[in-house]
Amino acid sequence: MTGTGETAERALTPPPGYRFAGTVRELAMGAHDPCARLVDGRFWWSTRTPDGPGTLCLRPAGPRLLATGYGPGGAWLVDRADAVAGLRDDPTGFLPLAAGHPVVARLAHTFAGLRMPATGLIFPRLLRAVFEQKVTGTEAFRAYAATVRRFGSPAPGPVPRLWTPPVPAEVAAAPYWVFHPFGVEQRRADTLRRAAAEADRLERCADAAEATRRLVAIPGIGPWTAAEVVRTAYGDPDAVSVGDFHIPNMVSWALAAEPRGDDARMLTLLEPFRGHRGRVCVLLAAGGLHAPKFGPRMPIRSFARF
Repeated sequence: MTGTGETAERALTPPPGYRFAGTVRELAMGAHDPCARLVDGRFWWSTRTPDGPGTLCLRPAGPRLLATGYGPGGAWLVDRADAVAGLRDDPTGFLPLAAGHPVVARLAHTFAGLRMPATGLIFPRLLRAVFEQKVTGTEAFRAYAATVRRFGSPAPGPVPRLWTPPVPAEVAAAPYWVFHPFGVEQRRADTLRRAAAEADRLERCADAAEATRRLVAIPGIGPWTAAEVVRTAYGDPDAVSVGDFHIPNMVSWALAAEPRGDDARMLTLLEPFRGHRGRVCVLLAAGGLHAPKFGPRMPIRSFARF
């Protein structure tokens, strides 16, 4: 824990029915993310900003949402706290599209208060996404948490055991074998190091489209990783994670009662919602409309033992 002095505070006004926990939970990799924590109704999120490391605290207070920043980057985070909280997300144009399918229409009504956050930062989400490539969630979290603790630093603010993500340049300079004890094979380690070397250029992208083009130009990063990143960094409601193991099945099951589907089938079913295809996937997941499971689970491996 570093300095606890508050640098800025701001009161936000969420829309009626706003789902605070469901919205900000998208910014954390589970309940034990070293960089994000939802405790006693308050969401704590630490990251690196253009002004330096900072921690943002979001807490509901009656009809308001209070944002407090800590550390050198605290004021930067408070300035865009409404985007981080998903309050710049406007689903109005989605509602006529949702009405065209009964399942989507029901979910749009049930989860009307769910918003899509937009952090404005690429590398923190890219760090997670690279580790999530083609492995189980347990393997991905283990690698992500170990990397944050190896290369990151204690977060500004009053929360103990909260970490600020790594400086990209330090990750880029590390040899691939440093990540091996974290369960990361050379392919993902090299991808992360290449992405970290491009982090400054990526952070200057004007929008999700430019960021996607630059991301997929990096060897080892494809449409899935790019979509996972821009959906969070820019709040892109149309970002679809093509290449995901589960999402095509979920979409096929929920929208067409087909227990299995490939990427082509998923995109066909999502086409009527173009502009908000990623939002549909978020709603399907929020509604728990997952496809039936067949066969054994993917085993958890440890490359550190190989």
